[in-house]
Amino acid sequence: MGINIEPTMSNKAGAIQVEKKQAVPENVNLKQKRDARLREELLARRADRKKTAADKKKEYLNRAEAHHNEYLNTEKTLIGERRKARAAGSFFVGEEPRVYLVVRIRGISNLSPTVKKILQLLRLRQLHNATLIRVNKATTNMLRRVEPFITYGYPSRQIISKLVYKRGYVRVNKQRIPISRNEIIEQSLGKYGIICVEDLIHELVTVGPHFKEANNFLWPFKLNPPRGGFSAKRHPFHNRGDWGNRENYITELVRRML
Repeated sequence: MGINIEPTMSNKAGAIQVEKKQAVPENVNLKQKRDARLREELLARRADRKKTAADKKKEYLNRAEAHHNEYLNTEKTLIGERRKARAAGSFFVGEEPRVYLVVRIRGISNLSPTVKKILQLLRLRQLHNATLIRVNKATTNMLRRVEPFITYGYPSRQIISKLVYKRGYVRVNKQRIPISRNEIIEQSLGKYGIICVEDLIHELVTVGPHFKEANNFLWPFKLNPPRGGFSAKRHPFHNRGDWGNRENYITELVRRML
């Protein structure tokens, strides 16, 4: 008795299944290569920016330390000269102040055209605006013409530093921009060797060779009304009023207006 076995798909002799590798389209392959190249370039730029930022931060700290040491040496020299003069029974007269801090304390009422023009030249267009001005004969005569509308004096290094850090805005493309990064200063004043906030303060305090550029780069300081108010705006400072030259006492007023 014969037995017939019919062949099936599962028991075919020599049946070998070969997995075929799926082909990648050319445009997908090119996109993957492009993405990999762009990622490498991005990582390289990030590393360069990080290294540049670290180098700049180190340079900023070195400059700030150098300026601080210069201020300390100047103060030590001044104290030593005063002690020598006192020991010799004489007087020591320091150098004349080189910068005014001018604050506008009166509004726009009853302004003559001359006074209005001088206030515009001093960049004091609004009430409680403050600016730094180099001390010379021309600026002193201008201040005397508008004394009933302003008060001014000789600021200390600390008060200039506080003004720049707390109320410092700069002029970039005719816009009022806050000083949030040192790069803003470096882009505009880097050609003058001023690359950070401490360089800017040092130039203003010492009235350096580029004081005009640094001062014009700063927007006029916008201050608040003084805590406790003014004493008497219609009377001069030497008569217990407010307007006029306060000399070193301008620091106390501006501190109340910050």
